[in-house]
Amino acid sequence: MTPPHLSPPSASSLSSPPPSLSPPPSLSPPPSLSSAPSAGASPGEGGARGRPDRPHITELLLSAFAGHRNTGLPLGPLTLLTGASGSGKTSALRAYEALARLGGGAELGEAFPDPDACVPERARADAQDRRGFRIGCTADGPEGPVRLEVAVQAQPGLRIVGERLTADGVVLLETALRDPRRRTVQAAWHTAGSAPVTRGPLPDDRLGTALLPLRVAGRTPGERRVLAAAEQMVVALRSVFACDPRPDGMRDPVPTGTGRLLGDCGNLADVLWRTHTECAIRYGLLVSAVRAGCAGPVAGLLAEPYGGGLVRALLDRGDGIRTELGRLGDGELRYVALALVLLTGPGVLEVDAPGEVPAALQTLTVLADGLDRGMDPHQRAEMLRLAARMCERGHIRLVGAVSDASWIAGADGVTVVHLSRDRHARIDAPQ
Repeated sequence: MTPPHLSPPSASSLSSPPPSLSPPPSLSPPPSLSSAPSAGASPGEGGARGRPDRPHITELLLSAFAGHRNTGLPLGPLTLLTGASGSGKTSALRAYEALARLGGGAELGEAFPDPDACVPERARADAQDRRGFRIGCTADGPEGPVRLEVAVQAQPGLRIVGERLTADGVVLLETALRDPRRRTVQAAWHTAGSAPVTRGPLPDDRLGTALLPLRVAGRTPGERRVLAAAEQMVVALRSVFACDPRPDGMRDPVPTGTGRLLGDCGNLADVLWRTHTECAIRYGLLVSAVRAGCAGPVAGLLAEPYGGGLVRALLDRGDGIRTELGRLGDGELRYVALALVLLTGPGVLEVDAPGEVPAALQTLTVLADGLDRGMDPHQRAEMLRLAARMCERGHIRLVGAVSDASWIAGADGVTVVHLSRDRHARIDAPQ
């Protein structure tokens, strides 16, 4: 059994069927570092070289995933994926979320609970009846652009069969499945010492890039460069919050809990109960945003005990009247929840933020499927305005899926990716 080839996406037609699993990538020594930037640079030095201090994902690579083939999606601070139903918006967000889980150290089965759905429909099985998929991304930061590509076998058993981490044309890590009887892959990482590479086994159910700090000592400049690139990729991936507010679950009182917002925003009242007194400035911004998107006067947004350990969320109308959030329409509830997400941070959201990295060097990425679902034109415009304002500051990024992009025309700072059912992508760069 041999792992799939990890070649980067090409500009070839997206309408042809995805390839079957092909021969393994070579583990030949990486090129020389003679013309590459200095290794082991700190984030501060990266900023001095004109590179961003906050690691972030700039491109999502869907080489062969679900309905996508050889697709590269550029990601700006605020990116909206648009297209008809079936064009692959949701599957692109699902791939991004899975990469984030792997970057946080999750097992492969946790990142891909339904791996068969990720295999391209037209993917042909090889001689060993194997079928799989390939995804990846590019992360920019102090080390410059770093590219990650992962090949996953879904059938007959779920396992990572190939991984490649590269920067400036140098292969920093490459893995391949050599013996299908063992639950490991053969890894080779850049050393640039007395030996050009170091080889060793890594488990086949976790992302090798996330495991490198446990395996690489950093004795040589080459190893330190590998560690810096891997850390940049992991930090860029980990702080992701996948959000799709479900109004039906937001209407009733909820038990008090951790006060960390879940992806469906069903515990919105609990989060408001915990946070409405924590930061007066942020609370004021949230009230202003809700006032702009909800019908009627809004003087405040709060929570109160409801009995039996429950809390409920309310709109303060300012004249002694308080409206339960359960009385709001679906569009209003989604608007309120998304405004809270954009105006808060990792400490309030259920995300796997890298605690070992200073908050000033982290970027939270929000993945919002159906961003405009249920909203009227005014609410959509206000939500886009709020998202653009928050993403401009650099500490938060948003990748959202919308069904129609006509209302986005002319908006500043928005990267619009138009997907079609044949998976061709057209990009509108930000103004």
